[in-house]
Amino acid sequence: MEIYDTHAHFDEDRAKTEATLARAHSAGVTRLMAVGGSPELNRAAILAQSLAPDATRLALGADRDQVGGARTNEELASAVRTLHAAHACAAVGEIGLDFHYSPETKDAQCDLFARQLALADELALPVVIHTRDADDSTLGVLDEIQWHHDAPRGIIHCFTGNPSFARQLLDHNFFISISGIVTFRAADNVRESALVVPDDRLLMETDSPFLAPVPMRGNENEPAFITHTVRFLATLRNVQAEDLAARTFANAVSLLG
Repeated sequence: MEIYDTHAHFDEDRAKTEATLARAHSAGVTRLMAVGGSPELNRAAILAQSLAPDATRLALGADRDQVGGARTNEELASAVRTLHAAHACAAVGEIGLDFHYSPETKDAQCDLFARQLALADELALPVVIHTRDADDSTLGVLDEIQWHHDAPRGIIHCFTGNPSFARQLLDHNFFISISGIVTFRAADNVRESALVVPDDRLLMETDSPFLAPVPMRGNENEPAFITHTVRFLATLRNVQAEDLAARTFANAVSLLG
């Protein structure tokens, strides 16, 4: 069973990253995307990609928690542009909106999000989007910034919304990525949403080192743990785990390479 983890974060510890990548490969994770979102996460993603260039794709960006710091949104977006000029990336990300923890920065988050959506359109790269408690604003900014390409626009990563929001994002030409949250006891909305995503728009991820799936709760998450999520989601969707892994792998390759 070959699995594609479309969203993994790393740190800048070379030995730890090497060991994490080795365990992932042993578990059947033959391809993954190392995702940035801050200066530290971007550097760590670049390191991971350099350690396993054939198996690792790269996404670099400035996430919503970067607003309000020492750099302006213009400077943050400019730094992301510079990174993409220096590195071969599969996507722009992680970017997006989160009003659950930081509603006071709503306007600044939307501005930074829009700047990077425009950059992705310019570079003809898909985006990796985080959205939490920001459904209307996410859709609003997506409608504001045009996408001039026939290819899917990107990934809604670690989806936590309801089926209605999932359908709206599918209509906006996105893939929906399911994380280990789908295994959590209180995640009925995620399970319901996972059932409305068609086979050709479904992706899998860990969002490691966060959100370890059942039965690995309490551990630092890592790409090797995605096997638990694949098996759980396969049972939920009433398919074989090998078939789900193959379908989501092909979907990810079509978008990210």
